[in-house]
Amino acid sequence: MGRKTKQQSLETRQHILDAAMQEFARRGVSSTSLNDIALAAGVTRGAIYWHFKNKVDIFNAMWTQIESSIDDVVLRYRNEFPSEPLLALRHTLIFVLQATVTDPRRRTLLGILFHKCEFVGELLSLQQIHQSLYLENYERIEKDLRLCVQHKQLDEQLDISLAAITLRAYICGLIENWLFMPESYSLEQEAPRLVDAFIDLMKHSPSLKKECF
Repeated sequence: MGRKTKQQSLETRQHILDAAMQEFARRGVSSTSLNDIALAAGVTRGAIYWHFKNKVDIFNAMWTQIESSIDDVVLRYRNEFPSEPLLALRHTLIFVLQATVTDPRRRTLLGILFHKCEFVGELLSLQQIHQSLYLENYERIEKDLRLCVQHKQLDEQLDISLAAITLRAYICGLIENWLFMPESYSLEQEAPRLVDAFIDLMKHSPSLKKECF
């Protein structure tokens, strides 16, 4: 009986997340109330408060689910290509771009983050949380690039910090622009060439080399 109750609780939690995602996508995060989510999910506000503190908590739970799948992919490619970190990075970046197209939940959530989320009022804390996540991602990218340099797959003169900033801006820009106009081109099909173009940039651009004084 206890196991069934726990399973029902997990199913209710997921149902709330699914309903919230659809409401956020339709109304925008700041314009969606917990009552809107409760009505869409067919539950009481009390049921929402049982699982989540507020809208920020709901949004972060969505984001955690999506990002955990990316973490699994990163680990998979690192294990698959232990001595070729640049190849592992390439496959990971291709997956990130293609998953934006093929994973409906990720596509919806990124659309909300880029186009339906205003960092005002209670959502200011959401901005602070994601700023922290961005800093963590920069550190992870720098770690990956440093590993590529150590394996002599990228030049030791590469400015790793600048390359990490440029890489994140490049990938996020591709995703945001495609979400705004998905009919403009096939992100899924072009993902390998788009990633290879940036890898070529890291290998050959003088502007991404360390400055010598």
